[in-house]
Amino acid sequence: MTLTRLLTTVALALGLATVATAGDKTKIGFIYVGPIGDGGWTYEHDKGRLAIEDHFGDAVETVYQESVPEGADAERAITQMALQGADLIFTTSFGFMEPTIEVAKTFPDVKFEHATGYKTLPNVSTYSARFYEGRAVQGHIAGRMTQSNIIGYIASYPIPEVIRGINSAYLHARKVNPDVEFKIIWAYTWFDPAKEADAAQALIEQGADVILQHTDSTAPQAAAEKAGDVVTFGQASDMAEYAPFPRVSSIIDNWAPYYIARTQAVMDGTWQSQQVWHGIGKGMVGIGEITDAVPADVRAGALALKEAMAAGEYHPFTGPINRQDGSAWLAEGEVADDGTLLGMDFYVEGLSGQIPN
Repeated sequence: MTLTRLLTTVALALGLATVATAGDKTKIGFIYVGPIGDGGWTYEHDKGRLAIEDHFGDAVETVYQESVPEGADAERAITQMALQGADLIFTTSFGFMEPTIEVAKTFPDVKFEHATGYKTLPNVSTYSARFYEGRAVQGHIAGRMTQSNIIGYIASYPIPEVIRGINSAYLHARKVNPDVEFKIIWAYTWFDPAKEADAAQALIEQGADVILQHTDSTAPQAAAEKAGDVVTFGQASDMAEYAPFPRVSSIIDNWAPYYIARTQAVMDGTWQSQQVWHGIGKGMVGIGEITDAVPADVRAGALALKEAMAAGEYHPFTGPINRQDGSAWLAEGEVADDGTLLGMDFYVEGLSGQIPN
């Protein structure tokens, strides 16, 4: 058996999906934490993969593996993809950071791009989106639309990205509704429809009439639809099947331009390690259509907030803001620095409960 055939057989056994054929094509790989049909995070990353194919045509080959657990399984999957001859590999979950770094040390000629992490090597870049900007818009709408003044938040893991999102949503809900209260459930998963549905139902039973989520399935949307007058927002993708209600808007992750640019850099021989963190202004974070279920004045305020962030005229973390314990964090007019945001491990004043270890 030839080496090529052997690797192909192993790849199929591991469940790697291959698109197009080999040759002199540039080979681009993707490691996904969830299924491509999750309707959220992985779905949008896979749209970026498809955009690469559409843009470059026969000049590229793409491969992907979906539903890869974070940890040792990820290291094996990334290694196998490198062995298959991938020129560039995108690893698309925070928990893939250490496996990506370890594999990259073994394959110095392969380029790696890790989503939402912070560790780099000469052949490892990081990229993420300022999702907290989208959370500010959601918080504004949620604070105005809640009738019970209780907003539920389904959180995935207690990492800075998720904590930033909770803080941003809360700050902007409180700006328009000082009586608002957040109830947070940590699901300890990125994608588990059953757990997400249970979390949504528990929050609804606690009086929440708005549900925000930092998990990837549409299960919370379905739970809210079943409950009746409960507002939701799409996570990572439009989740338009639940529009115009309960899903009244969404955060959309737009990875395609970045994926195309980084593929082009590999093809041109100009790829270099970098750290990218873009937001609404650069188009990496989008705000989905705000439906007619949202009152016109609330929609106008949300769009004005979006435009101010896009223009760089407003930052969601602008003081005065205190930490949860009442100690000062940001003075009047002071803006949070990226270093603090990237390592955020605290709640802002007004949020109850503790961040899990």
